[in-house]
Amino acid sequence: MANGHYDLTKAKNGQFHFNLKAGNGEIILTSEMYASKASAENGISSVQTNAPDETQYEMKPSKDGQFYFVLKAKNHQVIGVSEMYTTESAAKKGVQSVVKNGPTADIRDHTQQTA
Repeated sequence: MANGHYDLTKAKNGQFHFNLKAGNGEIILTSEMYASKASAENGISSVQTNAPDETQYEMKPSKDGQFYFVLKAKNHQVIGVSEMYTTESAAKKGVQSVVKNGPTADIRDHTQQTA
């Protein structure tokens, strides 16, 4: 099975963000927007460091009854947010996918592409 990877992109507003994708190409974690590419790269590094530690995840219910999780750095800053899941057990499987795929060194830089 394919391994996960990070897609680093530049938004139309000039800011940078990344998605962690599972081996099947599904987005499993999305970053905030960063003012600089270096800051986004630091965010990826933080995910790589913190992803294997299950105590860094916080499960949350959404207003519509779905579930999602956030990954926090040791300083309690949120470094990534999951997609919405219909059940808490599905969200927990998402956490396991980030635990497994988060440490990957496969970073695909799409910032030079024109939007």
